[in-house]
Amino acid sequence: MDPAIATALRGSLALLFAVAGAHKARDLGRFRAILAEYRLLPAGMTWPAAILVPAAELATAAALAVSAGSAGPVSAAGLLAMYSAAIGINLARGRRDIDCGCAGPTRRQRLGGWLVVRNGALLAAVIGCLAPTAARPLLWLDAVTIAGAVAGLAALYGAVERVMAIAERT
Repeated sequence: MDPAIATALRGSLALLFAVAGAHKARDLGRFRAILAEYRLLPAGMTWPAAILVPAAELATAAALAVSAGSAGPVSAAGLLAMYSAAIGINLARGRRDIDCGCAGPTRRQRLGGWLVVRNGALLAAVIGCLAPTAARPLLWLDAVTIAGAVAGLAALYGAVERVMAIAERT
């Protein structure tokens, strides 16, 4: 894989996990309540999990941003698999009316199958981060390309989230 593409992919995923972790860390009490609604953890474990999940997201973002190694992608894959399993279990239980906890404290987002599909697409991007990268130096034009790609992917992600939120209300 071209190093500019690999860097743009890692940067986009780092941004996603940083924003997700910051949303949750901003209101740990609300995030704890969301975790409790999933009914997957014993009551005594929701506070520690409410602290550990955003910490893991922020650590994953940092690992994706600063290292070309596999720690960031492996951590991201683990988090996405965990989220997908939690959503899938609750969907199988018929529990669609709980907040997924994905959109931060400002917007409630109900569980739906599309969240599992979205996480699968993100997992594919994470797996792409593990592909071998060609050995070539990054030039100044690559920096412009990478910044544009990260901004474009962030805008695309936001647009898809908005469209799905509108579809959910109709």
